[in-house]
Amino acid sequence: MDLKLREQNECTFDMISLGEVMLRLDPGDGRIKTARNFRVWEGGGEYNVARGLRRCFGLKTSVVTAFADNEVGRLVEDFILQGGVDTSLIKWVKYDGIGRTVRNGLNFTERGYGIRGAVGVSDRGNTAASQLKAGDIDWDYIFGTLGVRWLHTGGIFAALSDTTAEVVIEAVKAAKKYGTIVSYDLNYRPSLWKDIGGKEKAQQVNKEIAKYIDVMIGNEEDFTACLGLEVEGNDENLKELNLDGYFKMIENAVKVYPNFKVIATTLRTVKTATVNDWSAICWADGKIYKGLELPALEIYDRVGGGDSFASGLVYGLMTTGDAQTAVNYGVAHGALAMTTPGDTSMASKAEVERIVSGAGARVQR
Repeated sequence: MDLKLREQNECTFDMISLGEVMLRLDPGDGRIKTARNFRVWEGGGEYNVARGLRRCFGLKTSVVTAFADNEVGRLVEDFILQGGVDTSLIKWVKYDGIGRTVRNGLNFTERGYGIRGAVGVSDRGNTAASQLKAGDIDWDYIFGTLGVRWLHTGGIFAALSDTTAEVVIEAVKAAKKYGTIVSYDLNYRPSLWKDIGGKEKAQQVNKEIAKYIDVMIGNEEDFTACLGLEVEGNDENLKELNLDGYFKMIENAVKVYPNFKVIATTLRTVKTATVNDWSAICWADGKIYKGLELPALEIYDRVGGGDSFASGLVYGLMTTGDAQTAVNYGVAHGALAMTTPGDTSMASKAEVERIVSGAGARVQR
């Protein structure tokens, strides 16, 4: 596989993520609109990958983001510290007292159950991370002086504002300059794009970013909405997944973006909010690798499952260089993450490896 990572002994970090980290407010088994209590977590599409790599797989990771310097920002920082992710690259912005000019993002998320799907309500206008602009981050210091083996970012952060898209482009260009591998999760969210140009704007932004990506990650909706690559023959309700359509989409993607060295896409068939068929495929070296198949996977909290897939995939690629092993790590880690509450993984590397090796759910004593 043509992924030439920088040597570990010349880099401060194995991986850094670029993206917003929000405070997640979770009503537990109830509904947002009727809640009287919320449990809080931290979470963010890009950050979750760095946390999984640190907490589950033991790699040295950091997060590039921004917070308003108040008690909420410091609470999210405390969560990040508990997850073992380095916080030295966070940009702190003076708080104005009421959030008129800068604030920290909130994400209200209910899990769903059975026929009732999960619901997410973001409250993230004017956040410090969304106001990051080109020139705010010293990428030469991060990639050149400190040294980073892998950068991960994604379409959620790129969608927050015109300036965050520019920050992503600045970051991926700098990463390539210093020989850092770049992965990107398309992570299309209609709610983020609808008021700034919809799918047309999403494609404009993501097609430019895609030119600099080594490892591209996403599901069928992501590739279609963000890059205009259709998965032909899929049932509109995703009751059946047409793998031939996926393979054709990947072939087209490689033709358009010959810089892609790996393409990974999760395969999720939603039976109910709490029962999904779950798997993935990975393209590398001109071959398709099919991941573990976990039919009728019982889900406790699906939010963050794709991010944990990404961190397992990245870990496998970084440490083994084998696409089959990597996609299996991704499927197993994503599945385990969806069995616990919160955006981030509570799994261990040993648990992931047990799933990869075919272990069941018997009691561990």
